[in-house]
Amino acid sequence: QVQLVESGGGLVQAGGSLRLSCAASGRTLANYDVAWFRQAPGKDREFVATITWSGRSIYYANSVKGRFTISRNNANNTVYVQMNSLKPEDTAVYYCAATVGTDYSRGSLYTQESMYDYWGQGTQVTVSS
Repeated sequence: QVQLVESGGGLVQAGGSLRLSCAASGRTLANYDVAWFRQAPGKDREFVATITWSGRSIYYANSVKGRFTISRNNANNTVYVQMNSLKPEDTAVYYCAATVGTDYSRGSLYTQESMYDYWGQGTQVTVSS
């Protein structure tokens, strides 16, 4: 079992930055593909970004491309998302999720919630205008 805990959320003005962390315990995160999803009030949860276990493949939602950067530090069992140029529409609860990595690309499956077996509890990000 992998336990995931998100941190780093908060209130920020539009144009500001935050860095979210997803810390794992129970097992090393080095073998897992890890993604960030978010859910805004009244909306479905949506894909934000994912990084494969090797770090060689990274995917972003179009809405965050160029503003968000996902990265990982396997030495401290943590995955990050650096969020710059934040907009009010980025306001949401942000969740990290993990699944055991593979040696082949899963393509568009990385954007699907159903692919991920482990989820954190989420951290709130609020961007004021």
